[in-house]
Amino acid sequence: MKQKKKIIVAITGASGSIYAKVLLDKLSKLDDQVAEVGVVMSDNAKDVWKFELGNDDYQQYPFTFYNKSDFMAPFASGSARFETMIVCPCSMGTLGRIAQGISSDLTTRAADVVLKERRKLVLVTRETPLSTIHIQNMNVVTQAGGIICPASPSFYSLPKTFEELAATVIDRVLSLGGIDVASYAWGDQQ
Repeated sequence: MKQKKKIIVAITGASGSIYAKVLLDKLSKLDDQVAEVGVVMSDNAKDVWKFELGNDDYQQYPFTFYNKSDFMAPFASGSARFETMIVCPCSMGTLGRIAQGISSDLTTRAADVVLKERRKLVLVTRETPLSTIHIQNMNVVTQAGGIICPASPSFYSLPKTFEELAATVIDRVLSLGGIDVASYAWGDQQ
């Protein structure tokens, strides 16, 4: 039997709150694989969620939420053994701070810890077009062991709702994070 994972979810102020919502929805149903989820949200993430989704339902999830300045959170240290961190959505500012090792808040500190401990870091970036700086920062994070997974949905599963469309990205993100999820794969019958 696989050991259950401890996962960090960081939600930044980039557009794309639906991705964070679908991620939290899916994680809340994976208690057979997930032991613990720690969530940190930026102030902008809370504002964007409310603007884009019309609610503050992020407060209803059964996870522990940490203040963005809480450096006493367990995952601010490698000894807490959180195996996976997903930043979803990931702003270009957050990407830049992670790429340069600037631990100015709990999100960037946790990412720094995950990289130094050689654990899984998945950044769900949300920006277009990309500048040379963005691309260079993505390269730095990739070379450090992180995974850049742009929020680029797929359409071959014929999604019918925004949430189904967002799930095409989130299922891939969870898979990259070492979580087994039942999802459409190329070549599956409709």
